[in-house]
Amino acid sequence: MGKRLGIAALVVVARLAYAGQARADDPPPAPPAPAAEPPVEDIDVTGTRVHERGGSTHVVKDAQLRRFSYDDAHQVLLGVPGVYVRPEDGVGLRPNIGIRGANSDRSKKITLMEDGVLVGPAPYSAPAAYYFPLIDRMRSVRVIKGPSAILYGPHTVGGAVDLLTREIPSRTSGMLDLAGGQYGFNKQHVLFGTSDERAGVVIEGMRLANGGFKTIDGAPDANTGFVRNEWMAKASYTPDPTARISNELQVKATYSDEVSNETYLGLTDADFRASPYRRYRSTRFDRMENHRTSLVVTHKARLLPELDVQTDVYRHDFTRSWRKVNSFGGSPIFDVLMSPETPRNRIYYGVLTGAVDATTPDQTIYIGPNQRVFVSQGLQTRVRASGKTGPVRHAVEYGVRAHYDEIVRKHTQDGFVMTDGSLVGDGRATQTTADNKGASWALAMHLTDAMTWGPVTVTPGMRIEAIHTLYREALTKGFVPAGTDGTTYQVLVPGVSGYWALRKDLGILAGVHRGFSPVPPESARIAQPETSVNYEAGVRYARKRARAEIVGFFNDYSNLTNICTFSNGCQAENLDRQFDAGRAQIWGGEAFAEVEPKVAKDMSLPMRVSYTYTWTELLSGFVSGDPQFGSVRDGDELPYVPPHQLAATAGVETKRWGVAVSGTFVDRMREIAGQGDQGLFTDSYFLLDASAKVRPTRWMELYLNARNITDDQYLASRRPFGARPGAPRWVQAGVRLSF
Repeated sequence: MGKRLGIAALVVVARLAYAGQARADDPPPAPPAPAAEPPVEDIDVTGTRVHERGGSTHVVKDAQLRRFSYDDAHQVLLGVPGVYVRPEDGVGLRPNIGIRGANSDRSKKITLMEDGVLVGPAPYSAPAAYYFPLIDRMRSVRVIKGPSAILYGPHTVGGAVDLLTREIPSRTSGMLDLAGGQYGFNKQHVLFGTSDERAGVVIEGMRLANGGFKTIDGAPDANTGFVRNEWMAKASYTPDPTARISNELQVKATYSDEVSNETYLGLTDADFRASPYRRYRSTRFDRMENHRTSLVVTHKARLLPELDVQTDVYRHDFTRSWRKVNSFGGSPIFDVLMSPETPRNRIYYGVLTGAVDATTPDQTIYIGPNQRVFVSQGLQTRVRASGKTGPVRHAVEYGVRAHYDEIVRKHTQDGFVMTDGSLVGDGRATQTTADNKGASWALAMHLTDAMTWGPVTVTPGMRIEAIHTLYREALTKGFVPAGTDGTTYQVLVPGVSGYWALRKDLGILAGVHRGFSPVPPESARIAQPETSVNYEAGVRYARKRARAEIVGFFNDYSNLTNICTFSNGCQAENLDRQFDAGRAQIWGGEAFAEVEPKVAKDMSLPMRVSYTYTWTELLSGFVSGDPQFGSVRDGDELPYVPPHQLAATAGVETKRWGVAVSGTFVDRMREIAGQGDQGLFTDSYFLLDASAKVRPTRWMELYLNARNITDDQYLASRRPFGARPGAPRWVQAGVRLSF
C-alpha cells in the first residue's frame, strides 16, 4: 500500500508540474555590482515584502554573514529573536536549534531547507539532523516563524530555517578565501562562476578543519577536531532569453564528507570545573565519519508577468558511522557522571577515566559504530500568482510535494575493558543492538492568499499532510516487537495572519496557526503527532536602513512530544521512540532592531540587537522514559529553553576597512524538566566576539576574527552524557581574494 501511495503521489505532482502549476521562491535576481552575486531581497515566498506580512520572517544577509565569517551555525542563529540553541561540541558540527520553545535536540522540531528544498537526512522518518550544511558557504539565511511556517512543513510547531546557496553570477567572477588560527584551525574556500544570456555555472568548494580544543587523558597530542569538505556545482540553461514565456533549467549537485574525532561522553561537574576541556581515556577512539551526495533539478517558468512556476526534483543520500562510547554493562553513563561519588558509581567512574581497571563484566565499556543510511527524495511544485479582485490585490501561492524518506539502522557494539589505562577488547562476539528500517511517504499541499485592501493585508492559508509510514524491526525492543508495521494518517494545518499599515513604515501584525510535527514510523501506532495552536501579535517598523519589531507569542500545545535519541541521553532500548508530554504552554516576547546609518560618504555604522524572553510550563504530571522529562509535576518548566537571551552587534564600515563587535548573553537552562531552583542547570554565559578587516587593494581583503575574547569557560550542556564546554577564546586570520 505504501509503495502505491508513493507512486500515486509522484504521478499527481508530475502532472501538476507538467501543467505549469508552480513558481520560484525568490524574486528575479538584480544585476550584480561589482561581484556578480544577486542580492537577497526581503521578499516572502508569496510575493509581498516581508515587512508587509503578518508572521515573523528574519533574513540574515550576506554582509552580516561575512562580517564575522562564523563557521558555527549556532553563532549565526543566536542573533535571530525566538531562536535557541543547545551547544554540544563547541563548533556546531550538528546544530541543536529550536524556535519559540520547540525542542532543540538535533533541530528535529524545525523544518530545515536549502534553497527551499528539504535538506535533513530523513525529515519524516528520522528528523534528527545529523547533517547540516556549512553555514560559511551560504549567501543568506532565512528564519520563518508564525503562520508563514505552514508553507513549508512537515514541522510547523516552531518554524523553518532556509539556507540559501550562491547563485550563478551574471558575469565571470571568483573568490579564494584562506584562513588559519588557533587549535589548528584552517579553511580553504574557493568559488568560481561564469554565465552568458543562455547558460551559466558556479562551482564552490570548502574545506574546514581544526585539531580540536580538548585534550584526552594520556594522549595529549591526539586530534580531537574534525575535517569537513563540501562541494557544490550549479548550472543553468535558458533556451530562449527573449521568449514571451521564459524557461530556465537548473541543476545543482552537492557532495560533502566529514571525519570528526567527537564523542558523546562529557565530564562530571567536578572535573568540568577543574578542567573543562578535558576528555576521559575511554573516548580515545571515538570517531564520526559521514558523507552525503545531493542532486536537485529545478525548472523555472514565467508563464505570464503575474504567474510564476517552479518545480524541484531532488534526492539526497547520507551515510554515517559514529564509533563512540555507547554504554556501561551495569549502569547508565549519565547516572555515573551525575553521581560519581556513590560507592558503586565510584568504580564505574574510575573505569571511564582509566584510573581503575575493570574487574567484572558489568564494568565493560561498550563501543559501537551505530551505522545509519538515509535516503530523502521527492518532487515539489509551487505556483505563485498575483492579480486583483476589485480593490483587493491578491498574491496567491499553491504548492504540492510528494516526498519519500527512509532510515536503515545497523547498530553494533563490542565490549572493551579498561586495563592499565587502555581499552582492550573483551574477546566476546559483536552484539547487534539495532537492525531496522523506517520509511515515510508523504503528500503535502499548501495554499495561501495574501489579500491587500488599502492598508490591510490578510493572509489565510492551509496545509494538508497525508503520511504513510512503514517500520520493519529485526530485533525485539521494549516498545516495538520484531516484524513489520505501518500506518496512514492525515492532518490539516490551517493558519491566518494579518498586517495593518498604520503608515508606510509602521504597522501592526497578528496571526494564528496550527503547529504540527509527525510521528516517527516506529511510534506511529502507539503515539500521537505533536500538535499545538500558536498565536502571535506585535508591531513592526521598517525603512530602507532601519527595522524594528516587537512580537509576543503564545504556543498552546495539546500534545507536546519528544523523540528519544542518543544525542539527548536516551538509552538504546528507547532509541527513536516518541514520548508524549501532553498539554503544555510556551509564551514569550521578541524584540529586534537593526539600523545602518551613513555618517560619511563611504562610512556606515551597522547595529543590530535582539532579545527573547520565554516562559514554559507543562500542564500535567507524569513519569517518562525520556531523560529530559523524567518525573514531571504539573507546572514544571521545559529543559533547554533559556528564559532570557540577548544578542547585539555594532560596527564601523567603509570601503577600505571595517571593525565590529558582537555580544551574546544566554541565560541558564534547565537540564531536566523542573521548577524553581531545584535540579541541574547549565551556566548562563556571555560571549564577546570581534572582527576587523582591511582592503589594501580592490581585489584583496585581510580579516581577523576573535571568538569569546574574554575566554569565558562555561558549562553549555550535559547532553548527551555529562558536562560539556563551549569553545574557548579562538583567534583566526585570513585573506580573501576576489575578481
